[in-house]
Amino acid sequence: MSTVINYAQLFGWNSVPAAAVFAAVYSLLAAFFLFKIIRERRYVLFIMTSFCLIRLTAFIMRAISAGVSSVGENEGIFIGAEVLFSVGFFGLLYGTYILVVDRLELCDNTNIPIPIIGTILNLVRNRRVFRICLVICVALGITGIDITSANLTSTVGTDLRKASAIIFLVLTIIQVLQTLVLIAAEHRDKDSLKYTSTSFGAKHAPLLFGVIALMLLIREIFSVATLNQFSKANNEHFWYPLVAVPELICVLVYAIPGVIPPKVPPKVTETTDLPMYTK
Repeated sequence: MSTVINYAQLFGWNSVPAAAVFAAVYSLLAAFFLFKIIRERRYVLFIMTSFCLIRLTAFIMRAISAGVSSVGENEGIFIGAEVLFSVGFFGLLYGTYILVVDRLELCDNTNIPIPIIGTILNLVRNRRVFRICLVICVALGITGIDITSANLTSTVGTDLRKASAIIFLVLTIIQVLQTLVLIAAEHRDKDSLKYTSTSFGAKHAPLLFGVIALMLLIREIFSVATLNQFSKANNEHFWYPLVAVPELICVLVYAIPGVIPPKVPPKVTETTDLPMYTK
């Protein structure tokens, strides 16, 4: 007789209330961003709405798996939830990347004193390159999850997940550096951007992007630091404050008025679709 594996218990999914609370919060945030999309069609708004819906679905699956034994034993549901948790980070990182790069393009002085770092940052400002790197990370992570769930002793699945986490960390560090460059550039030349919005998010966007970058960095450092510590990586006392909460903080920052600028007709500004500032 084969042994029944409860994947939810095995991977440390124990708290139903915590997962339910996060699902409820993400349902409200998803509704908020959907309302924003109806008013203005911004690519970043679509990304954030998708992220919230993905997290909502993932936390619902996590809550049900933790509370219902028969669901927790369903390998397909477990893999699906893990894939959703893995895929979602793509949206958070790419969303802040788009906003920071858009704003950097409006700054006159973004020179980096260290040539090699400047070269790397200039390379990843190519949106296609950055997007391809993110897709590779997601593909590696999903494949690793699938292999690991099928064979818990497989080193291939573990290695793929490690590779995915490390590449995500590198991309996150690059995004942190880009955000620091933006903060420094706007601090050096406060008149480089002429604000037409008085909202808190518009005025303090670089610092708020810095908060997002820091939260993403905390999440990825924890993920990489616990690659070889299975019990700690899945311990909800660590996972929620160091993974789930930083992600939620990022989304809440995105929701601040002005952080995601509204899209306006080209006649408002010829150089960018960001109406909060023009060169």
